Parts: sequence; structure tokens; C-alpha cells
Amino acid sequence: MTKTLAELEEGQSARITKIGGQGAIRQRLLDMGIIRGTPIHVERRAPLGDPIEITVKGYYLAIRQQEARFIEVEV
Repeated sequence: MTKTLAELEEGQSARITKIGGQGAIRQRLLDMGIIRGTPIHVERRAPLGDPIEITVKGYYLAIRQQEARFIEVEV
């Protein structure tokens, strides 16, 4: 089942299938280790839903909801 990272609930895990976006946003995501095939876990969300705290490759990242929409995952 394919979704975007923004659609995952707290505690869900998935595998990255595609990184969208263009230019600086896409490069920033790739530089943070968000690469196709990598497992990802949603730790928690801020009270208003933005940002989202995720775990990827053993470290924690906080990304914006807008950036999370560019990341397609397979649950």
C-alpha cells in the first residue's frame, strides 16, 4: 500500500519508495539520508501536526508536513 509520509500515523513504520520535489528541497531530503529503500518510522507529531519527528538510519529528524508530502512510502 503506497502513501505519503504525511499520511502515516504516529508509531507506523514504512519503506521509502520515491522522493519527489525539485531542486533544493529534494537535495535536502537526500542529504538527510531519506533515500529510496530506507526504512522509516514516525515517532510523533507536534500538537498541530507540523513538524513530524521521524527515525531514519538510527537517528531522529524533524521535517515539515510540506516536505513529508514529497516522500512516498510503502507500508
